[in-house]
Amino acid sequence: MQMKFETYPFEKLNRLLEGIVPDNAYAPLSLTIGEPQFDTPQFIVDALCQNATLLNKYPKTAGEDILRKGIFDYLRNRFDLSLNDAQMIPTFGTREVLFNFPQFLLHDIKDPVMVFPNPFYQIYEGAAKASRAEVLYLDLDSRNNFQPEANEAMLQKANLVILNSPNNPTSSVMPIEMLKKWVELALKHDFVLLNDECYIDLYLDAPLPSLLNASIEVGNTEFKNILVINSISKRSSAPGLRSGFIAGDKQILKEYMVYRTYVGCASPLPLQYAAAAAWSDQAHVEVFREKYIENFRLAKEILGIPMPEATFYIWLKVEDEIGFTVKLYKNYNLKVLPGSFLGRKEEGKGYVRLALVYEKDKTAQALKRIKSALEQ
Repeated sequence: MQMKFETYPFEKLNRLLEGIVPDNAYAPLSLTIGEPQFDTPQFIVDALCQNATLLNKYPKTAGEDILRKGIFDYLRNRFDLSLNDAQMIPTFGTREVLFNFPQFLLHDIKDPVMVFPNPFYQIYEGAAKASRAEVLYLDLDSRNNFQPEANEAMLQKANLVILNSPNNPTSSVMPIEMLKKWVELALKHDFVLLNDECYIDLYLDAPLPSLLNASIEVGNTEFKNILVINSISKRSSAPGLRSGFIAGDKQILKEYMVYRTYVGCASPLPLQYAAAAAWSDQAHVEVFREKYIENFRLAKEILGIPMPEATFYIWLKVEDEIGFTVKLYKNYNLKVLPGSFLGRKEEGKGYVRLALVYEKDKTAQALKRIKSALEQ
């Protein structure tokens, strides 16, 4: 029997807006996809071009030494983490990991249970369906300040819990004490805990800790049951390089590495060299961080909303997210994503997600259109 997946949010948006003719007095703008619209730094492009001749070689699943060194340098410089080879695997971005890791982990478990936030990045749900896993939700709403609340009865059943801090779509950030609590729960109930940290470098103030830092702080220095994933897509404005990693529990990663040799998702060598350059450098990330901070300042000034702690998303409360999305497109030629497309069981209803991924001039234009629509 074929797998059947839920329609992706962007396809739902296309269907919603199908047949609507937007006001062409406005230039088209879209705040729907979390894809940075800034140029990839030249030093990364140069590294890619300089190594293009390596296309005549097969890449190793484990990653080339230069890429592994770049990631280890990043982990050490950014988080003060000194990991060994057995504790990290380079990956082809993080989407493939989020989809295939649950299938690997849960394969031999009868009636597996996955737990993840709601609303969520939809690949979590796709992985659960592919794994034939029951899904239990950590509902995020204003009542809990969009933080995942631990339910002991739920966690006793869990095999895999996915957190996402900093969070897409709500922009919430879990403090270190909460991360530590989750590590302790993973050990207590013996479930695997994975934090999706793809936005962790897009902080507005102080650098944010990794779940691996929290694991060390509670004495779990071998990261038993604890894993994180990360990517250069957001931090380096280089989503096309498809470079990420998974790191943590070496016992889990040992077998996952064997599994990955069958998946065939090794990154091409020129991409690995370019990614190594990106991981090794933090200065260019500071440039992008400042751009996002400026965009959030504009949002605060124009819409009168508080600035989040991280990401480039605004989780904007509206009366009717579907009607507001249609109105924005029809009257202002601006696309946003309804929050209900990102959640289940009514979570996300009454919100739209705005991805502030443009330079400040375009961002200001988009925000002014949103203000006009809100005032209508």
